[in-house]
Amino acid sequence: MRSGLHVKYVGVTHRTQRERRERTREALLDATIDCLVELGYSGTTVHEICRRAGLSRGAQQHHFTTKAELMAAAVEHLVQRLRDEVAGSITLPPGPETVGVAIDLLWCGFSGKLSTAALELWVAARTDEELRRSMLPVDRALARSTLDLYRAAAGEDLPADRLETLFWLTLNVTRGLALDAMIGGDPDRRARLLDEWKAMATAMLTGSALARAGQQGLRER
Repeated sequence: MRSGLHVKYVGVTHRTQRERRERTREALLDATIDCLVELGYSGTTVHEICRRAGLSRGAQQHHFTTKAELMAAAVEHLVQRLRDEVAGSITLPPGPETVGVAIDLLWCGFSGKLSTAALELWVAARTDEELRRSMLPVDRALARSTLDLYRAAAGEDLPADRLETLFWLTLNVTRGLALDAMIGGDPDRRARLLDEWKAMATAMLTGSALARAGQQGLRER
């Protein structure tokens, strides 16, 4: 009986320790994102991150050995949160409306805190080789996983190759619009540009679908 209780208590202890480690890691990542957004990369020091997280430098080093590793993990953490939100709400309507809704979802996900933090890091990564090495695999893996999410939501409504082209074009358009927002660009102009891009993308994909339907009809004659 006592042995069974011991196993039970050990299991609870291990779970509590794991939860505590996860909370510590999350506090560091949230503080990093907030620092990047408010202070920029140059002002985001490990000391300030630890101060905001209420943690010691030793606790930070236990989870992340370098600042670059912490920066990349923070972006991954934020993107994963956004992906979870999108995955829980993404519903693409059938037909041409699919394109506009998909673009709106990408814009919502890849603007705001995410774009500000990521742009700060990518600008810094241009001259910081260690940061660039940490950021590249994270950025590519997250983009691929987000694309997979949209593929699953679109189903058969959009051809895979066209959906991938649309995704990468839209991702780069939204990054440009996010940069425009960061430097104080006109919000009305951004809204018009986004609407224009949705119309262009819809026409591109609709035209492609009509062309394929026409070719299929000719083959069936």
